[in-house]
Amino acid sequence: MGKEEPGVGEALKIAQAFVAARREAHGLPEYPGVVPETLAQGYAVQHNAITLWGEPVAGWKVGRIPPPADTRLGANRLVGAIFPDAVVPAEPVRAMPIFAEGFGAAEAEFLLRIGSTPDPTKTSFTIEEAMVHLDAVHVGIEIASSPFPGINTLGPTVTVTDFGNNNGLVVGAPVPNWQSRGFEDWTIRLDIDGVEQGRAKARDMLDGPFGAAAFLFGWAAANDVALTPGQWISSGAVTGVHQIGVGQASTAWFGDDLQVACTIVAATPTR
Repeated sequence: MGKEEPGVGEALKIAQAFVAARREAHGLPEYPGVVPETLAQGYAVQHNAITLWGEPVAGWKVGRIPPPADTRLGANRLVGAIFPDAVVPAEPVRAMPIFAEGFGAAEAEFLLRIGSTPDPTKTSFTIEEAMVHLDAVHVGIEIASSPFPGINTLGPTVTVTDFGNNNGLVVGAPVPNWQSRGFEDWTIRLDIDGVEQGRAKARDMLDGPFGAAAFLFGWAAANDVALTPGQWISSGAVTGVHQIGVGQASTAWFGDDLQVACTIVAATPTR
């Protein structure tokens, strides 16, 4: 993942610390190494962490890099791996784990499913070219969580080192007639404990959900990352990143008819 991998030993050390903290469900009060200066250095850590995790990748979180960091880093989005145990259907209402000693947030997102493998040598996709490789769009909630509470504060190069700050994907109902792109103009709202946290439309977020797919496909080709049919794309927080804690509940509303809800529990050791 990435053709430039400076500090190989340091990247492995950071990856080992994050993987251990996730498996043991404990916090990391300090960043476990030298803060990466570039996205390539951050992705080198994530590459090691994916290998250490030892499971197939079930999807990819695509998040926004805000200005002025986007100009400095040369990208307006970042990518993080999502694993099978973290992808769950919305019904019945799910109890989703966060790292109680770390960072936790709920994000209303459109979830795109890869239907065919994009050209692994093509490093730039238009939205129309990306849509050809999708076979479904669903509503959902991404649970963003990391054992390190400063995962977002230290910036995108740190966010990518811990799977892009992902710890879950709640997959809701399919969006009908998604190819028409009308859903991009739906009003999306996210509540925590019944209190509205944000309201927005997907079309106003960079170049929308399909832009996230186009970015991922080009990024994967440029970084020799294999994409496979059936993988999900968490396309970005439409209403923003809303911090949430253990014991709270979140509901995301999509247009007039669709919603996804979950409750939040503390992560427990997995193995």
